[in-house]
Amino acid sequence: MIILVTGGGGPTGQAVSEHFRERGHTVIAVDRDDVDLLDRAAVQDLAARIEKEHGGVDGVVHLVGGWRGGKSFAETSLDDWDLLHDLLIRTLQHVSLAFEPHLRRSPDGRFVIVSAKAAERPTAGGAAYSAAKAAAEAWTLSLADALRGTGSAATILVVKALVNDAMRAANPEGRFPGFTDVRDLARAIGELYERPAGDVNGIRWDLTQ
Repeated sequence: MIILVTGGGGPTGQAVSEHFRERGHTVIAVDRDDVDLLDRAAVQDLAARIEKEHGGVDGVVHLVGGWRGGKSFAETSLDDWDLLHDLLIRTLQHVSLAFEPHLRRSPDGRFVIVSAKAAERPTAGGAAYSAAKAAAEAWTLSLADALRGTGSAATILVVKALVNDAMRAANPEGRFPGFTDVRDLARAIGELYERPAGDVNGIRWDLTQ
């Protein structure tokens, strides 16, 4: 398969890329140095290049993210909202709009985002983050509706937070309760291909349970 990983330069993207490469798939991992996902034309060009070189994609794992928060609701910075809107929503819009036709043509395509428990249980200081995550989920569910009946699926994976080896090395006494290891996340994404598209399309899979 041809798997696109956006936000592929970080530990999460590296874990997902490694998971699929170890199983013989072609992974195209892009980060901000490769393409500006806030530039819709650049993302459309990326989609056209991938189609020309590989014939399309069978998976898009969208891992672009970020977090901003305040101490209280009243202290919420709308500058934080602007940043999170771009990172969590606008990049998702550009990528999904560009690659939805590819996924429709794939016999077994998957589109995946990683959301957070905060989207369903917002805190006072996390208004901007929670709202952006909730918007990203709604957008992905709309994509799922567009893919219904095509053999492809769009899925939301829900975590409390992610943890990787570098985080553990930096805080060897830390326990990271409820966090999802990036390798476990990668395995969960791989498992989406083991289930029929209709079973995973439009679902919120809570990895904390």
